[in-house]
Amino acid sequence: MTDSPEYRKKRAFFDSLLTIYGRKPVLEALEDKNLPVHKLHLAESNRKDQLISRIEAIASERQIEVAYCDRKSLSRISKNSKQDQGVALDLALPKYGSAEAFLRDETDGTFQLLALDGITNPQNLGMIIRSACAGGIDGIILPRKGCAQIDPLVIKASVGTLFKTRILRCDRLAPILGEFATKGTQVNALSSHAKDTLRDIDDKRSHIFVLGNETQGVSEAVNQACTHRLRIPMQNGVESLNVAVTAALICFRNQL
Repeated sequence: MTDSPEYRKKRAFFDSLLTIYGRKPVLEALEDKNLPVHKLHLAESNRKDQLISRIEAIASERQIEVAYCDRKSLSRISKNSKQDQGVALDLALPKYGSAEAFLRDETDGTFQLLALDGITNPQNLGMIIRSACAGGIDGIILPRKGCAQIDPLVIKASVGTLFKTRILRCDRLAPILGEFATKGTQVNALSSHAKDTLRDIDDKRSHIFVLGNETQGVSEAVNQACTHRLRIPMQNGVESLNVAVTAALICFRNQL
């Protein structure tokens, strides 16, 4: 049974929602009129300080729906009760969606994606997003569990490029990589022990470059889903690079 066009459209909209939290990140997002906002959530118990007053004023100016709720309800929305500061914002980002939908709908030739496996450092995640955006990578596959989640630290490290970058969410990385592989995508695990290097890949094919955990590399399950292994040539006995640096080299490999 196939989903109706109406259902797929509705599902795509909800997949495009990104909820951010914290007074300063929310205020900065509201001040950027290029960011499409779906709904603002405020805790009823918020003290009306300068930031809250400014947030409410901009929401009124932009005619954004505001939902007032108790702290418990807000924590379910933000998924971070310790740091949401009584504020959450739903952004409807056209480049934010699911890896499954991308795989189903992608018909326009080749693509280049990054896939992140166990990247837990928010600073690294933000820097990877920034490099992907600047280098023209077509998207980043980000699992909903096991990686750093999008929070104020990631937004800050990305220097705002998060909102311009295609983020493709998935529940588990290994199965979706297997689905890409069955459709002809070359799925490359980055490994210092690989025989082939970035110079050896065929740019006429679609590629996914899988970046592993900062200390342990690509996990066994994800490694088994990969079709190829690649390394970055290094000199002077250096064995590995920071994962964000590795991502930057991949993103700009054809740009310089």
